[in-house]
Amino acid sequence: MPHHTDLIELESRPSSCRHSSIDDDVTQLTVEPSSSTSRADVSSQPSLTDFASQSTRNGSSLPPADQGIQAWSFLVAAFVVEAIVWSFPFAYGVFLESYLSDPVYSSQSHAITLLPLIGTISSGIMYCSGVVLYPTIVRYPRMRRPSVWVGAALCAASLFGASYTTRIPVLFGLQGVLYALGGNFLYFPTIFYMNEWFIRLRGTASGIVFAGTAAGGLILPLAFPALIDRYGAAKSLRIYSIAIACMLLPVLPWIRGRLPHTRIYGPAPRASNRQWIKNPSWWLYTMANLVQGFGHFMPIVWLPILVSKSISSSSAFASELSLSALQSAGALAALNGASVVGGLVMGYLSDHFNAWLLALGSLISTALATFVLWGIFGNTFAGLIAFGLAYGIVAGSWSSLWMSFARSYAKEEPGLSTTLFGYICLGRGIGNVMSTPIATALIGAKSYAMASATGFAVGGGRFESMIIYSGTCFVASTGLAVFGWRSDMWSFRRQ
Repeated sequence: MPHHTDLIELESRPSSCRHSSIDDDVTQLTVEPSSSTSRADVSSQPSLTDFASQSTRNGSSLPPADQGIQAWSFLVAAFVVEAIVWSFPFAYGVFLESYLSDPVYSSQSHAITLLPLIGTISSGIMYCSGVVLYPTIVRYPRMRRPSVWVGAALCAASLFGASYTTRIPVLFGLQGVLYALGGNFLYFPTIFYMNEWFIRLRGTASGIVFAGTAAGGLILPLAFPALIDRYGAAKSLRIYSIAIACMLLPVLPWIRGRLPHTRIYGPAPRASNRQWIKNPSWWLYTMANLVQGFGHFMPIVWLPILVSKSISSSSAFASELSLSALQSAGALAALNGASVVGGLVMGYLSDHFNAWLLALGSLISTALATFVLWGIFGNTFAGLIAFGLAYGIVAGSWSSLWMSFARSYAKEEPGLSTTLFGYICLGRGIGNVMSTPIATALIGAKSYAMASATGFAVGGGRFESMIIYSGTCFVASTGLAVFGWRSDMWSFRRQ
């Protein structure tokens, strides 16, 4: 029987398949139709028995999923990729301060408008382009490995080139757009391969990988100021681009799939499972994720996210409390360090508990932390640290649930979970791009005379509307998640 599917993805689904051991590396799969897959669809898919026979004839067998040196080496490499690709756009504010304090950049036309957009555009492109690139790498498997190497080269080369220019439009194109494209080409195949290497422990694996962003966000804002003070922004960017190449080169050989491609040339077939489109709980989750994204970035942007004073120090929350550079760094370290812990814990829990219940716990806790720890006790350094720790754990862990939700709606369709992951990232990307203009409009809005000894009253109440807006977003997302969970339970009972 000819193989027309590029990859075979195995997942633990007791209602749809049963496994019997053949040897240590190969598993025989007997497929039975589930509620979301017809018998015709199942019969058209190649069984793993055929694939195992082909592997045996070739003198090779599949490396094990969820265990073994190859799987964990891939996970370490994926963590490094995540940390490098995502942490730099979120640490861009350190360079932004240097650019705006340098007359070479600040004297150019539209500098105040264009320079702050570089970091936002970079992360926004990486979030939002997944809806196009994820289906592409699923459909064209031979693009994945070359894409990894091309993306790594673009990430390093774009920053290296940006270090030699003083023209803001060129800086915008290299440091903002080209870096994001390189990050996409490197990151998206990595996520696809993670779905192959980790099946039973996919939640744990995604938690470990996504913690890389917080880990990089903890280290870079602490390292960049000292580097810029000594060498300047341009040379520091050049040094970091070389460091990127040196860090990625040893790990890229491990960014590869567990399952070999078929020998059939040309594109793989499009996904046939469209049940997720008709599932109301999927759309409710998508809306909950979108609304959560609108509130998620507010504290991250306007709390002390830079070690030294930021470009918006006149309007930054921490500066209104007259925090020192060391205290600002401490608040940042608390938030990002707690995000690492929260992501790891949530990823592990998602392998053992219902994702909807975990999402509800995260949203309710985030809303309480925003209103109570930031809004009421945020007028002191201790309150700000407490909020950073709590927010990092409960809000920073939200993305560790993305893969669990994508997997639950993808069911048995190979590669579909990666495509749905792209749609989930789009919601976060929209919130990321819109957070800056929304926060700018909210800061300085009319205060309703909250008590003076609260976080609401910091800066004469200039941040009150933003705190209320952020907390309201989390409350609204909680309501959507409740309806999504009930819809999911109702659909389950009907089966």
